[in-house]
Amino acid sequence: MRAASENAEKTPLEERLITLIEANGPITVADYMADALGHPHDGYYASRDAIGADGDFTTAPEISQIFGELIGLWLVQTWIDMGEPARFNLIELGPGRGVLMADIVRAAALRPEFLKAAQILLVESSGRLRHEQQRRLRNISPFVDWLDALDDAPEGPALIIGNEFFDCLPIRQFEKVENGWRERLISVSDGALAFTLALTPPPPELELPAPETADKGDIYELCEDRDVLCDQIARIVKADKGRALIIDYGRVKSGVGETLQAVRDHEYWPVLASPGYADITAHVDFDALARRAIEAGAGVFGPAQQGAFLERLGLALRVQRLCAGKTPKEQADIHAAAHRLASPSQMGEIFKALCISSPDLAPPPGF
Repeated sequence: MRAASENAEKTPLEERLITLIEANGPITVADYMADALGHPHDGYYASRDAIGADGDFTTAPEISQIFGELIGLWLVQTWIDMGEPARFNLIELGPGRGVLMADIVRAAALRPEFLKAAQILLVESSGRLRHEQQRRLRNISPFVDWLDALDDAPEGPALIIGNEFFDCLPIRQFEKVENGWRERLISVSDGALAFTLALTPPPPELELPAPETADKGDIYELCEDRDVLCDQIARIVKADKGRALIIDYGRVKSGVGETLQAVRDHEYWPVLASPGYADITAHVDFDALARRAIEAGAGVFGPAQQGAFLERLGLALRVQRLCAGKTPKEQADIHAAAHRLASPSQMGEIFKALCISSPDLAPPPGF
């Protein structure tokens, strides 16, 4: 077993988990991830200022206003493609500090009818982040409400946006051994959290790769919450015309390979060290996500690389217009931020955009 860093401080959540495991046995990686991120008192999003330069990581809306503005215009065009419904739900999954929605609303103000029709709904479980969202969005004219889960959204046409949300969904891990797959679990070794393996094979109903297609030691990751959420999205966009735009980092093709990671102070951090004090994510399997949506009867477009997607939406033109009248230093900052969003060496390739749509709508912009 591999133990967490001995130099990392023990957190209140770590003490809780150690006590739980010693009393009841090992837990799954998914259970660990869910507690580390979402515990109501000691979880990461309940106890840390996560996002931004002073946090542990930054996101595209925090890097440049252009990102949210282009997404806002994408949403307006989609609303037009839907027939301009007089009332619709504008839903954001995991709104962070509210920066993306603020930029979306500012850009969408070019079409006032869009904002008049929008019921803004933010799916957020963290009270700490809800407070930040309320502060930033307090002057937005459309009514804003908060939901604990997507399933709580009222019926009706919907536009759904999820930026860096799916990567936070808990995953299970399975390791290839001599005689098949074993689930990777978390136990306690020498007083610290440590990875171990289940003694028995996983249930046959789990969709794992054929053992002969993997090498010993390979890791396969399974995200059951992704499938549940994808089914919910497909149901919503099928019931009434709508689309969901999912932007995240991940891979285009399903396969083996460990992607579970933790970040603290903008640096990689041991996954099992100081739970509750570091962000934990896993790459999104866009292949599996798309297949699930298609199986649920929705239309799927993409995934497209984020850089190409933003360029098709008018990134270069928006940079040019934003630079007008600015000082050379301000112009350089605008270009640097756009480069970070779109360059293949930055976020342009690893981040992807995927659209889940009503099957009878035309192809969306950017795809």
